[in-house]
Amino acid sequence: MSGPGFRPGVRLHYDRVRDRQVLLAPERVVALDDAAHAILSRIDGATPLSAIAEILAAEYDADAGEIAADAEALIGDLALKGYVRA
Repeated sequence: MSGPGFRPGVRLHYDRVRDRQVLLAPERVVALDDAAHAILSRIDGATPLSAIAEILAAEYDADAGEIAADAEALIGDLALKGYVRA
């Protein structure tokens, strides 16, 4: 089973000027909040989103279903914008 991954030319980056994590794409920068960074820092193209949600739920002592719903919404939105493949 495969998981979400970044499209070619897209990567996570710490922007010292903005003092925050961003998603870099050709000629675009997307500022990320902590939750988005936590999800995106774990996508590798192989790990299913459900497994990422379980990992985050254990790490943050949170509801896996709620995290999965948030992660699916984030990945769906970023996929529509061409940053990731779902």
